[in-house]
Amino acid sequence: MTNNMNVSIDEFHIPTWNELPNINLYLDQVVTLVNSCLSPFIFCNNEKKDDENQILTKTMINNYVKNDLIEPPVKKQYSKSQIAKLFVICVLKQVYSMQDINNLINIALTDSNLQNAYDKFCKLFEEALVCTYTRKDFIDKHSSHDSLYLLKSVLLSCSYKIYVQNVTSSGANKQ
Repeated sequence: MTNNMNVSIDEFHIPTWNELPNINLYLDQVVTLVNSCLSPFIFCNNEKKDDENQILTKTMINNYVKNDLIEPPVKKQYSKSQIAKLFVICVLKQVYSMQDINNLINIALTDSNLQNAYDKFCKLFEEALVCTYTRKDFIDKHSSHDSLYLLKSVLLSCSYKIYVQNVTSSGANKQ
């Protein structure tokens, strides 16, 4: 199944922890990395000017720092942990408020360290997207792990939103 840019859903991949750069990145590099990975599947409003036609902008990152969603950069550079959180924020902000995202990140980090929580997020988000696009079940309703059920529910809601935006935007482009 393809999205509105004719890219196969099977090709979608968020870099896992070990695939993120091992060196700190400057603001422009972070924006480029996140946008290049997410833009094939997360809808951007093409009617906005170029700076606003991105999933992540410099201004957004500065706001996330001001609102304590990510730590401030050190010597104007962002670490692997900050970049991982930015990927999570960019996916979740499709559906959730910044306060909800902050709460969800904190819940995830009570059960796990950032590396493991982020890798689980990446793996399950990719699975949720594939299940949404192929119309397969994603959530095990009989799971005894509340945190896993919560994560899957959150990712499924994001996947549905992305799916609907891609389908409706491709339908609008055909008219």
